[in-house]
Amino acid sequence: MRSKEKEYLELIREIKALKEKRRAVILAHFYQRPEIQEVADFVGDSLQLAQQAAVTDAEVIVFCGVYFMAESAKILSPDKTVILPEPKAGCLLADMATAEAVGERRRKSRDALW
Repeated sequence: MRSKEKEYLELIREIKALKEKRRAVILAHFYQRPEIQEVADFVGDSLQLAQQAAVTDAEVIVFCGVYFMAESAKILSPDKTVILPEPKAGCLLADMATAEAVGERRRKSRDALW
């Protein structure tokens, strides 16, 4: 077995041991790399991941996705620790909807259903 393969398998073993020790679950968005999905306990879209976060009995949720998905997980599971491995993981579409932009749109579209 090549050295890189050994390192990879050892890393997977370490992740699994740490998940068990910390009573953690790894949730990964379906756009994550295959290596991330391989160690995840659940892979899905943002709605599926939020639903999974709401029902898990794990104490720690490691959320491999963008920041607003991890925020949703924390809202649905306020008693759990939610970890976002990459805190700068963002979504251009979500970032465009600032409070100011939404407020301006509401003022311009008073007849719209909000």
